Amino acid sequence: MTGGVAGLLLAAGGGRRFGMPKALVPYRGGLLVEHALATLAAGGCDPLVVVLGAGADEVRARVALPGLVVENPDWASGMGSSLRVGLAALDPADAVVVLTVDTPGVTAAAIRRLAERTAPDVLARATYDGVPGHPVLIGRAHWAGVAELADGDTGARPYLARHPVAAVPCEDVADGADADRPEDLR
Repeated sequence: MTGGVAGLLLAAGGGRRFGMPKALVPYRGGLLVEHALATLAAGGCDPLVVVLGAGADEVRARVALPGLVVENPDWASGMGSSLRVGLAALDPADAVVVLTVDTPGVTAAAIRRLAERTAPDVLARATYDGVPGHPVLIGRAHWAGVAELADGDTGARPYLARHPVAAVPCEDVADGADADRPEDLR
């Protein structure tokens, strides 16, 4: 299927500061990974791809995840490798909304706001009071360049720093804060 906007959830990390893989964190009656995928789906993303790594077998044993589930064997090297794995797994789409599992305050409304800009050459990211955050919208024309520069925990940042990126204010519909520690979810 060509066209539309895909959803890519990065959920492979070990959650060193959190004390466990964040994909396995209980949240609102399920797991954080389920919440994030449901948010992408409610925001209009289709297909969905989730990248697992640390705790992947336990995630699979505990929940049936919608969409395509891929595993990043190099998850410990950082988010960059998960981004590369996820982009490589995507079917043709005009663009992809990239979300990290540790941003539970991102809403379907924020996803839709970015998805409205879908085009093969788009680069856009949510901002919260002027500060860039997630989600990030990456047009298909940029996937190879993003994958080439994604390294360690920087994700798409090196590529985005070299190209014009539309800022999409989302503070009125979402909270882009990372949940790095258990107390961040309270």
